[in-house]
Amino acid sequence: MRPALTTAQVALTTQRRGSTPPPPEQVEERSLMFEGFAYRCRIVRQSAPHTAPLLLLGGSSQNRYSWQGHEKWLAPLCTVITVDLPGYGSADFLPARYGIDFLAAAVQHMLVETGMPRVNLFGGCFGEVVGLRFAQLYPESVRRIVFCGAAMRLPEIYTEAVPRLAQALERGEIEAAADGLVGLFMSNPGAGQVRRHAAVARLLHHQFMTQTPDELRKAVEHNTRLVTHGCYEPLPVPAVPALVFTGEYDTLCTPQMGRELAATIPAARFTTVKEADHLVTVERRQEASDLIGRFCTDRPIDDLPYCAPVESPGAGLACATAYR
Repeated sequence: MRPALTTAQVALTTQRRGSTPPPPEQVEERSLMFEGFAYRCRIVRQSAPHTAPLLLLGGSSQNRYSWQGHEKWLAPLCTVITVDLPGYGSADFLPARYGIDFLAAAVQHMLVETGMPRVNLFGGCFGEVVGLRFAQLYPESVRRIVFCGAAMRLPEIYTEAVPRLAQALERGEIEAAADGLVGLFMSNPGAGQVRRHAAVARLLHHQFMTQTPDELRKAVEHNTRLVTHGCYEPLPVPAVPALVFTGEYDTLCTPQMGRELAATIPAARFTTVKEADHLVTVERRQEASDLIGRFCTDRPIDDLPYCAPVESPGAGLACATAYR
């Protein structure tokens, strides 16, 4: 593993390579089986990495190909791993009785089967729920943690919306369900300026409208799983470098929710990305990739033009605990 890049080295490398990095050296698709459920992962290998492999766990509507647009910034830094866990993407259907611990165990199974060392862990939205449980149960597998769109509890607007979405799907009202999904995940246009808001809203709506019956069945089961099992357990989190960020106008998992989660993670830092909401990794793809890449290669994340000042939410909590 090569030493961490400095900002100047990254700029020089980009200049030498041009605006478009070379294609990946090797892209590998793996079919795996865990506890009777088939699932798949995608590995973009980097033979001369600057940091540990990066595992990207995305939201419930994302699959292992959803991060291809981020690879041109992330793949030059390290091996990048994405996965369709059981119950999601192209993997087998997973009944809702299987909870978050099961999915965390599937992540560990994938890393063992593919021979991966400790990973830099990114979890966005539902990926944060699985990623946090994975870090709690398998701390020896985690090198750094980055969470986005994170919360310790299911947002009220989500728990209120789930029955309406499920009923709309049962009645075959796909259009109404798609409209409800867009309203749930994206901020109100009056909340503040969000980059590509209209374009991303159309993309999300189209994505939902074109889902197959299998995908819709998995989506319904996903919501049942979350409502049944919840999204958080107060277990110890490994004391590794950690960052939590969200869009400044995220109305689903608000910045305050992100701060609350960051305060429970040893020495975690928190920031918001400007002009973005819950779908920050889509609306500001390059900036989100830059932030993840900087943190995972130990480069500075303070004073970035696209971020608010970086906070340390757990510092006050640690001081208060020590005083008591």
